[in-house]
Amino acid sequence: MHKNQPFLSEQIQRKKSFLCVGLDPDLEKIPDEYLNKEEPLLSFCKDVIDCTKHIAIAYKINIAFFEALGPNGWSQLEKLSKEIPEDCLFIADAKRADIGNTSKKYAEYFYDRLGADALTLHPYMGVDSLLPFLVRKDKWSIVLALTSNPGASDFELQKSDQGEYFFEMVVKKFNSQELQEHVMFVVGATQSSYIEKIRLLAPNSFLLIPGVGEQGGSLEDTVKAGRNQTEGLIINVGRKIMYPKGKITKPDDIRASADEFHSQMKVYF
Repeated sequence: MHKNQPFLSEQIQRKKSFLCVGLDPDLEKIPDEYLNKEEPLLSFCKDVIDCTKHIAIAYKINIAFFEALGPNGWSQLEKLSKEIPEDCLFIADAKRADIGNTSKKYAEYFYDRLGADALTLHPYMGVDSLLPFLVRKDKWSIVLALTSNPGASDFELQKSDQGEYFFEMVVKKFNSQELQEHVMFVVGATQSSYIEKIRLLAPNSFLLIPGVGEQGGSLEDTVKAGRNQTEGLIINVGRKIMYPKGKITKPDDIRASADEFHSQMKVYF
């Protein structure tokens, strides 16, 4: 199934939700009851999905937490990929990009073997490094534009001699008429003063917004600055939903935390 812009807009309106649940299963943080299981990351994430699938429009799997466990982690990742509900976008958060033949293999793995609907990408090496992903019009390429970490000021917020921010150059480069229907941009919610600027540069694109929740980004500011006529927002929340009570978190706690974020989003519909 091609989960294109109309599909996403329909799910957002149907569920009255922009919520993307970030699946970042850290063995040092997940509840102790999962640690004795043969596949602890898979078991925990399946429970998170069961508690949130009624209100989530996307799931973003952080690949690093699975890679860190080697072959067993990759096995759990591939099993988890089959648990993403059909009415939700499956985002592989891997931040890949390299010379063309390497990127082609990344695309084959994440899009074709793993079955991801979308993949996060970094633009530092230029357009040619992303072409093997961009040609896949049946899949989403999610390009990092302006991230929520303090280090964004090192490069993303640097200005050219013409007074243009680096992130503005990135958005302009990947926002052609041909690409905007299958290219999203990552914009951190902690950078709310810039979300409006990016929305002006990319009025028709979807934005993936991390940083609401644990990192303190404002949901209200994000929706006001980033929403467009096709809804255009996917707002990721990870740790605040997965571990609302730390190591003693129970499924009911996960469900309650997700429902609280959803209740805050529903007021905009």
